[in-house]
Amino acid sequence: IATARLGWACPINPRQRCFISASGCSENLKLLQLLVKCTKQECHNLGVVFVDIAKAFDTVCHQHVLAGLTQRGVDSHMVHLISEMYRDITMYIL
Repeated sequence: IATARLGWACPINPRQRCFISASGCSENLKLLQLLVKCTKQECHNLGVVFVDIAKAFDTVCHQHVLAGLTQRGVDSHMVHLISEMYRDITMYIL
């Protein structure tokens, strides 16, 4: 429900494969494989960039997330719900 309500305010790129209902990264890997193959056959140059934002989820300030949602016009009830998800978060590794 939250994903559906946030989708219009925070759209993601169609190539995004994380946090969505999709076949995972296999589709993107097949696409890259096909692109490399075609580029080699046609003797063209190809540049590929991989971006991995390390620790992106635990380094973003929760207040910035909430402020961004408010700025994008997300319903105050949804913003409150998400703020409650962040409240008193703890993690234990056994």
